[in-house]
Amino acid sequence: MLNAIKRALLVLLGVSLQFGFAIIIRLFFYKYLGIITILYSVASILIVLGLLKESTRLSNDLPWIILILIFPIFGTILLITLGRNYSKNKLLRKIFEYEKKYDKYLVQDEKVKEEIDNSNLDNIKYLTNRTNFVVSTNNEITYYNFGEKFYPELLKELRKAEKFIFMEYFIINEGKMWNGILDILKEKAEQGVDVRILYDDMGSLAMLSTNYAKELEKFKIKCIPFNKLSPFRGIFMNNRDHRKMTIIDGKVAFSGGVNLSDEYINVNSKLGIWKDNGIKIVGDAIWNLTAMFLTMWNANRNEDNDITKFKYDFEDKNENNGYVIPYGVAPLHKDLIGEDVYINMINSAKTYLYIMTPYLIIDTDMVNSLCRAAKRGVDVRIIVPGIPDKKVVYTQTTSFFKVLHDSGVKIYKYTNGFVHSKVFLSDNIRAVVGTINMDYRSLYLHFENGIYMENVETIKDIYDDFDTTFKDCQKLEDKDVKAGFVKSLWQAVLRLFAPLF
Repeated sequence: MLNAIKRALLVLLGVSLQFGFAIIIRLFFYKYLGIITILYSVASILIVLGLLKESTRLSNDLPWIILILIFPIFGTILLITLGRNYSKNKLLRKIFEYEKKYDKYLVQDEKVKEEIDNSNLDNIKYLTNRTNFVVSTNNEITYYNFGEKFYPELLKELRKAEKFIFMEYFIINEGKMWNGILDILKEKAEQGVDVRILYDDMGSLAMLSTNYAKELEKFKIKCIPFNKLSPFRGIFMNNRDHRKMTIIDGKVAFSGGVNLSDEYINVNSKLGIWKDNGIKIVGDAIWNLTAMFLTMWNANRNEDNDITKFKYDFEDKNENNGYVIPYGVAPLHKDLIGEDVYINMINSAKTYLYIMTPYLIIDTDMVNSLCRAAKRGVDVRIIVPGIPDKKVVYTQTTSFFKVLHDSGVKIYKYTNGFVHSKVFLSDNIRAVVGTINMDYRSLYLHFENGIYMENVETIKDIYDDFDTTFKDCQKLEDKDVKAGFVKSLWQAVLRLFAPLF
């Protein structure tokens, strides 16, 4: 709600400035009106040409181009406020610096590197070439198909903590789920365990008090609200920490779509059954998540000179359980890692590609990849919510149904309630489980994390989850994806401005 209000105020401010500037010019500089008009028209064209020259995702930049050409002042103000110029923000620069600083701690095992180089593992090669996250084979992965199955395992492992607990989440909301966790955290902190909590200030805005971090500090729990809301922070307010991870003693880690709020474990859900997932890692892959967390933590609070003290050495090696690479997505680089991993999976699918996503607001690159996969005979299926959480966002989602359906992509609505899972699965070989939605905010603006798996045993459990979930879905037919003239027009308008929201 606050995001929507902020953007509405920006629009009103921009329009006011646009027309206010025009009135001032007409009143005081009418003699030079022609020259001034030419100058700021030329300036807007130069800005547009700069966007075109640098653009690698034109469908994302098109709304900026249209806005700047129609409303040069308003469009330029929005671009400066909500665009992707991160160099001016101190915290973002620190995060980028710590990413580079911690590269030296992410060392790829030479044996695994040789296997990757000599094998047909192109999706993994992309991640290792474009990021510094390491691939490991010494992991046990457990997949949970609902939050209420994930939660007891999280509590069980938290009770075992002896050295440290790191938790990073978009949403923390007081209730049964969080209170059960907090009781353990208080006990562990009192015992001397290093407990650190990082939550997104906007994600938890309506749920926690503004002083919540200080309240936790009273219990010896270190806490940082990420990117605190401020009317003077400009573009950075649009970049949220959407990651979800718990790391315990470096021995076990959890991730997936589940936030720390009751609806995620199907307590007091207002949207029917809340379909989500969690994943547990025991093994070397945990180190990638630990480095991710400590990058964000120390960029906010410079606390650790040497992070290797948080790395656990798994002496018992289980090196034949496939390849696992947890990876981070950050709005700091030209490469859109989150989207590229998804597109690579789409392009490499041979038999089937199954997707669960709460939102489907995608650019032309993703649309075309999905359509091409279906046209070459891949069984492409996408599960979306039957009961949406945001009506306007769901209208944007439905705007993609017809073009995908007409190309052979099968759309399924989860009739039992709301799907919050973010899962890709293909050919019983590859899977991604994480926090990355198929929308512009996740793919372009947020800090996210995913876990890419190839030839891992638990992929069969992910397949079983899809197989069961399809039975609780309605497959959309021709009549279900058609829209009348007015709705189609509204969908087109929303889709045009989707990258701004």
